[in-house]
Amino acid sequence: MFVKGKIYLVSGEIESGKTRFCRDAADYFKEKGWDTAGLLAPAVFEGGRKTAIEALDLRSGDGRRLADLNELLAGGNGPRTARWHFHADVLEWCNQVLKSAVPCDLLVVDELGPLELERNEGMLAGFEAIDSGLYQLSLTVVRPSLLDKALGHWPGAEVVKISELTDPSISENEWFKHLLS
Repeated sequence: MFVKGKIYLVSGEIESGKTRFCRDAADYFKEKGWDTAGLLAPAVFEGGRKTAIEALDLRSGDGRRLADLNELLAGGNGPRTARWHFHADVLEWCNQVLKSAVPCDLLVVDELGPLELERNEGMLAGFEAIDSGLYQLSLTVVRPSLLDKALGHWPGAEVVKISELTDPSISENEWFKHLLS
């Protein structure tokens, strides 16, 4: 039986290290024997430029191309934001991954963005997984401009600001231990 888990919203500007923090946390807790589940959304760089976003299932290690820059993908079906064109079939896969992610020890949802928090589309199963509480710890990536909306949905959540994790005297492992307190 799970006790409703702690929710942390991981927030920071574009390319500030939110996904890296979540990946490192998943690696840390997996080494401790935790069942880590959910999705990471690592960037794809070509020629030093971010051109796409992958979706990576933490439990299976499977990955898919989630989105491409609008300017690089003219056609296709799926929602768009100002910068990205999301692949509808991969969003469906992401939702299946998130539906099957709980119960787990560490749930990662990278990221709930404008699609989910403003347009009610995208990886909506992330809300259900987080709301279930069937985990010890949840890390959900939310950009600063959407934090108020996320905190409206999860008023008890704590915010981890990536910009505040730069103190060299505090290791990431110490931050991860802090998440449990």
